[in-house]
Amino acid sequence: MPIDPRDVEAIFRGSGALREGHFVLASGRHSALYLEKFEVLQRPDKTERLCAAIAEWARPRAIQTVAGPTTGGIILAHEVARQLGARAVYAERREGGAGREFRRGFALARGERVLVVDDIMTTGGSVQETIAAVRAAGAEVVAAAVLVDRSGGDARLDVPLLTLWSLAIPTYAARECPLCAAGVPATHPGTSAPGGSAPSPGGSAPRIPPAEVA
Repeated sequence: MPIDPRDVEAIFRGSGALREGHFVLASGRHSALYLEKFEVLQRPDKTERLCAAIAEWARPRAIQTVAGPTTGGIILAHEVARQLGARAVYAERREGGAGREFRRGFALARGERVLVVDDIMTTGGSVQETIAAVRAAGAEVVAAAVLVDRSGGDARLDVPLLTLWSLAIPTYAARECPLCAAGVPATHPGTSAPGGSAPSPGGSAPRIPPAEVA
């Protein structure tokens, strides 16, 4: 069934997935707010509900395979594929080079209809790399879907895109980051303790108000 963006926001907030601090994102950019998707994805009932909205949107597109980038994309690809009665595969970072590739025996047939899914889209890099990997295998990317587009719509794809929740969270290059300038220690999410970085001497990182949903 469809899901309202306000419901998606409530799931993330209620799960404790919205964190404040000073974070270095996977893209290399810095932010005062981080979405820890695994606080949501560790809960099968929440994941099933979010994926049901993606599956319903994708069902008329005759999807044969659902592909996601590591790591959260594995969980989403598997659950969306289960609901569609399709196959799930995932794209890993290419060893010793840029981009992603399918390993572990995954193979895509020429013209195979693929849906690409991911959890959080900041610049769209992981999704684009997965799309490129699908196309390199000769398959067709029919569409893409993400739980959250935190670029506020700035990230662009060349296929139809479903976003369950869209919000604009400022990100900064390291040399332009106001948190760096203020001396707030940075955290690399996923490799450090939960809860974000320590507050600056002058107080915590800037508070982000509830986002406007699309």
